[in-house]
Amino acid sequence: MPIPKKSRGVPKELLMLRALNPRMALADTDRRKYYTLEKGYQGELMFDAISEGLKNNCIVLNDLLFKLKGKYFQIDTIIIFQKTIYLIDVKNFEGDYIYKSDPDRFCKNDTEIDDPILQLLKAESKLRQLLEEYRFNLPVESYVVHISPTFTLYNAPQNNHVILSTQLNRFIRKLENIPSNLNGGHERLADLLISLDQGDYPNATKPAYRYEELIKGPYCSNCNSFSVSVGERKMVCNACGCEEKLESAVLRCVRELRLLFPERKISTNLVFEWCGKKIDKRKIRRILQKHFTTRGKVKYSYYE
Repeated sequence: MPIPKKSRGVPKELLMLRALNPRMALADTDRRKYYTLEKGYQGELMFDAISEGLKNNCIVLNDLLFKLKGKYFQIDTIIIFQKTIYLIDVKNFEGDYIYKSDPDRFCKNDTEIDDPILQLLKAESKLRQLLEEYRFNLPVESYVVHISPTFTLYNAPQNNHVILSTQLNRFIRKLENIPSNLNGGHERLADLLISLDQGDYPNATKPAYRYEELIKGPYCSNCNSFSVSVGERKMVCNACGCEEKLESAVLRCVRELRLLFPERKISTNLVFEWCGKKIDKRKIRRILQKHFTTRGKVKYSYYE
């Protein structure tokens, strides 16, 4: 069975777009980025669910961002076996794509996009350099996994690095047949890679937004509707019928505030305003006192 050493987190940029999408009209570029990030993240989760079923001895590391010689490179999944490291880049493309030659280009609807294979080979090269720097000499095999069954690639060059959805079961069986007995050296390698993870890109682009311009109020966690009924202990969506504990809804609002406005101190009044003044202040205060540490004097108290 695989040893899950590092789970996959939701990228900060995606979390921000998720929080902003119900509260403002996203710019076209931000809306496209939101769709791309969400699709990519869901595809990665699909591969995670499959890789968790591996039956042999290996270590799985997800969602890694490394820095080498001043430049960043990201890897979706690393699987460490006894004699080989597998580098997996998951793509959740949908629709018809085509390879065009002279020069080689990867296109959708005649629009050229970054070639996944070139991206993969660059990441593989950088990972090898990183391993050499720390004197680990395990060979690296890299693959682009196209997870969506609706993805079609025309004029595809013969390339052993590409795994289509129809080949995925065969690929997983190949991984399961790899003899693998791990030792302390493999554990040290995994711990090293985790320690080198940079988290989120430090200079990721941030959507433009202002507190005053965002829609206030709690919204449904299922359909994003602001048409909700707030009761004593739960919140019910009038659009889809989804029910959520009131405490959960308030904490979700607090997470949004901390993410979007980290410079603001979390106070009862701030959360009350962010919730559109639809949730009683006393209930908000009790929830904040239960889950956070109170700082400051009574009139100016805030929560950390």
